[in-house]
This record gives sequence, C-alpha cells and structure tokens, in this order.
Amino acid sequence: MSDSNLRQGQRQGAAHPDRNLGMELVRATEAAAIKASAFIGRGDKNQVDGAAVDAMRGFLSTVDFAGTVVIGEGEKDEAPMLFNGERVGNGNGPECDVAVDPVDGTSVTAAGRSHGISVIAIADKGSMYNPVDVFYMDKLVTPGVGAGKVSLQQSVAENIRELARALKKPVSEITVAMIDRPRHKGLMDEVRAAGARTRLFLDGDVAAGILAVTGGGNIDMLLGTGGAPEGTITACATKALGGYMEGRINPQSPAEFERATAAGHDFDRIFTANDLVTSDNTYFVATGVTDGLLLNGVSRHGNFVRTESMILRSHSGAIRRISADHQVERWLPAAPNGAW
Repeated sequence: MSDSNLRQGQRQGAAHPDRNLGMELVRATEAAAIKASAFIGRGDKNQVDGAAVDAMRGFLSTVDFAGTVVIGEGEKDEAPMLFNGERVGNGNGPECDVAVDPVDGTSVTAAGRSHGISVIAIADKGSMYNPVDVFYMDKLVTPGVGAGKVSLQQSVAENIRELARALKKPVSEITVAMIDRPRHKGLMDEVRAAGARTRLFLDGDVAAGILAVTGGGNIDMLLGTGGAPEGTITACATKALGGYMEGRINPQSPAEFERATAAGHDFDRIFTANDLVTSDNTYFVATGVTDGLLLNGVSRHGNFVRTESMILRSHSGAIRRISADHQVERWLPAAPNGAW
C-alpha cells in the first residue's frame, strides 16, 4: 500500500498505522518526559512514574488511532491508567497494538542518574507478543550483521568472536552492554575473559538495545537478563533499525517460574524480533528524561524547557531526531524556590 493510500486509509479507519502517526505519538512521550522531569533527583520513583503516566495517557487520548495497550503499567486491578488491555487513542484510524513505558528507568530518574527515557511502541493489531505472567527475559541484540552469527544458544566468547568477525574489528574493541545487576557478575566475567569490554547501565535496557544496533556509545552488543515487556518494545526498535535480536524467557524467582509454567511458556524457545513483533509496520518513539548516550534529557533554557526525541519506523528505516522547546509556564508549575 502506498503512503498516499495509507494516509487516506487512516482517515477511513485503515488497518495499518500511518506515517504521520509518529509525529503525534512523540507529543505523548514529550509530555511524559517533561512532567517526570519535575521529580528528577527527588528520590521518589513513584512520583516519577505517576506524573509520566498521567501526561502520556492524556496526550494519547487525542491521537487518531484505535490502540489497545498490550504492554503497559500492569493489570487493570494494579494500574489505574495505561493498564494492559486499556483502549487508547480517539478511536479513529488504524487499530494497533501499543506498548508503553512512560519512564524506562524510574529509579535512575528519581536518583538523578542517566538514561531515563519515555517510550511508546506500536505495531499492527494482534502482532505484539504479550509476555503474560513473565517478568524476565534473556536478551541478545546486535547490528543486523549479527544475524546467523550470534545466538543465545552459543557461548558468550563465541558470540563475541563471531560478531567481531562480522564487524571486521578485533575482539578487544567489542563492547557489550548490560544492566549492572548481581545476576550478571558471571556474564561480566565471561565477556572480559573473552577479551571484550563491558558497558554497564544502572537501569533500563531499551536504550542500550538501540545503541547496540546503531553502534552509539561504541556499543556493539546488548546481553543479559532484563524485563520481558521491554523485550517486545526493543524488538519494535530493532526491526525499525534493521538490527538483530533474540530473547528467551528466564524466570528469576520460584513464583515467576510457577506462573510462567502454568501459562504454558516454553523456557527453551528462542524468540527473534520477528517473533516478538510479527508485523513489519512498527513505530518506536522515545524522549529523553535524563541525559544519556541515546538522547539528551529534559533541560531548562530560560523560559523554555527543551526535549530531545527520536522516531523510528520500520517502513522507512530512518531515525528522526526532534529537538523541541516548550514554554515552561504551560508545563511545569513554579516551585517556591524557583526550581522545577
């Protein structure tokens, strides 16, 4: 279907997201990032999340699409807004699966650390994998040249050697990103023993996955166990960028293992990005909350607050970066000491 037909189809309730949708969605991530920025470094991640959720949901209600939240803030009885199964958008236009993470990295944002981002990913209706009853997933993300060369079924050392060969660079120049968690101590040791370097992120591996595909921050690979819902979000971005990704369910507690077993999950199955998101029409939209390698965070410039965002779409393969200045008085209430 041509882009002109897509635009016409959206007005008539087409089945696929329109190319203009990214510009609408970025308003929601900008709003979430700005509202969350009022709580950067204040030590309360619930305030960070609450402000972002409220702002994101408000803007999503104005967007021309009929979305269903597949990956959200939790089940309806646990999350008042953006819960799994909630309908978002104004009901006009294409029907879509929606994955949201109003702030990926609430803890680092509350602590005033780097790499907090606000994220929305969408794809055609019925195409997103819903990791119900599962919280954790092993992940492997590389540039597209990693396809057929790396695998979660191979050793860490073999994956590093094969990727280095595909990238035509020495193993000593390969950098592997992962979340800094005690569970990754052995993984860190394996990476370093293989002759490569590690890049540790304090929280949130969505940004790290994108950097692994693009080579930003000199990162070549994401490896380790992180959130399963974030795995589906990362798959949307990976497909848009032409990268390679694998995932495998990996429960981190007896209770999670029991829930996942009861739900029928196969712990040996290797998911690719195409398994996690079957549609070839995906969007990934993100706005920086705190400064990071992927995006600059929200910053104050006189009477304006500045945001940096990115829009990825699988049909175009382009990375669109958007810098926007917003009037402070319309977004952030004045504090007694003049702070945000």
